[in-house]
Amino acid sequence: MAGEKNYYTIDPQGKLSCLKCGVPLVKGKAKFMYLDNGFPVELPVCPVCGFVYVPEELALGKVASVERALEDK
Repeated sequence: MAGEKNYYTIDPQGKLSCLKCGVPLVKGKAKFMYLDNGFPVELPVCPVCGFVYVPEELALGKVASVERALEDK
């Protein structure tokens, strides 16, 4: 993913913690995959267990609109 522009980014700034591990989430790279298309994102990730926090506005907003656009093709 080097050099790729992120489709979405959120920096937890120490405000979110993993309930399982009890450590602050850090900004990490992830990729959403849908219908063989990938979308690079930076989301809060647990540095211990790898849990990725997906904000509701991303899941129900941008991701849903991308899904609809891809399905219409």
